Amino acid sequence: MACSASSSTALLSSTSRASISPKSHISQSISVPSAFNGLRNCKPFVSRVARSISTRVAQSERRRFAVCASSELPLVGNQAPDFEAEAVFDQEFIKVKLSEYIGKKYVILFFYPLDFTFVCPTEITAFSDRYEEFEKVNTEILGVSVDSVFSHLAWVQTERKSGGLGDLNYPLISDVTKSISKSYNVLIPDQVCHSESLS
Repeated sequence: MACSASSSTALLSSTSRASISPKSHISQSISVPSAFNGLRNCKPFVSRVARSISTRVAQSERRRFAVCASSELPLVGNQAPDFEAEAVFDQEFIKVKLSEYIGKKYVILFFYPLDFTFVCPTEITAFSDRYEEFEKVNTEILGVSVDSVFSHLAWVQTERKSGGLGDLNYPLISDVTKSISKSYNVLIPDQVCHSESLS
């Protein structure tokens, strides 16, 4: 399959029993946003579903989809978009630059919608509670939201039992301009962002 540097095509396979005759093959083209990256090496792939007695379907029942996409978004294997931003760490304001970790540490970069929300704290504090385990494998954790550093500071200064985070063992980055969130494509139109991780 041929493709240029700016686009790629993927052949996806999914199994389905609904409304498909055993001898039919359905081929469809799906339009996707121009920002979708597709595959870096531009080679076709087929996703295979593990088969068991209960899920076994005839080869002819597979539905095939061709997806064409451009290469603007970061993918596993691509260099992560760099950024420099203010963050809160150890009750202080600091600067964090992603590229400073290159060649030194792995980075888990995660996004969460807003400070003082009810679901996020359990995940954010769980990372902090197991920070030593990440240190042992030379990995840094960075959390990002579109809140200000002042909101981050207030949240870490609030005890967990009162809905806060308490002290964290890693920085919380402020992305008030939403530039980092946009570069990682975690913003939802008319909303804030959705959870995303990068390792």
